Amino acid sequence: MGIGLLFIALQCAAAANRTILVFGDSLSAAHGLRLRQGWVALLARRLRRQGYRYRIVNASVSGETTAGGLVRLPHELKACRPGIVILELGANDGLRGLPLTLAEKHLAAMIRMAKTAAARVLLIGMLIPPNYGPRYTKQFAAMYPQLARRYHVPLVPFLLKKVALDPHLMQSDGLHPNARGEPLVLDTLWPYLQPMLTRGR
Repeated sequence: MGIGLLFIALQCAAAANRTILVFGDSLSAAHGLRLRQGWVALLARRLRRQGYRYRIVNASVSGETTAGGLVRLPHELKACRPGIVILELGANDGLRGLPLTLAEKHLAAMIRMAKTAAARVLLIGMLIPPNYGPRYTKQFAAMYPQLARRYHVPLVPFLLKKVALDPHLMQSDGLHPNARGEPLVLDTLWPYLQPMLTRGR
């Protein structure tokens, strides 16, 4: 009986470890696009094509801030028990000019929370336009590398690196990639995520 229960527990742990939780804002929620066009859906297809057996849970919400994410994350961790959390939040804090000390505090708490739940974290970095002032813009840009170093988590320096400055790859709002840009967003993230993946059932 004891061995049987242990085997079931190990099976459940293995299944949980095959879940990737994408926890972000509109950049991960395919804002302005069909869900199948967003980078998260494209990631799911790439994983299948390359033989990685992972379940993707996209818990991203358009307009989400780090404060909102901090409230939601405990439920998502409990519900899907991910092995990997892709944490993509903070852009809305910056665009709204919210205090970055609080944003950093919230992101730090979410990283700790995910680690406590035995999940590995991939932190997604962002940048904001220079019109917010050099001090705020610099502080925002430094926030993600500081967190990555402090908590020893891999960092995607800037998710929109390959698309942000090309209007042909962005929607008319200038903030979100279009359907042509989303594959390049995935290409930016992929080299950081792939080393975290394992093949198996």
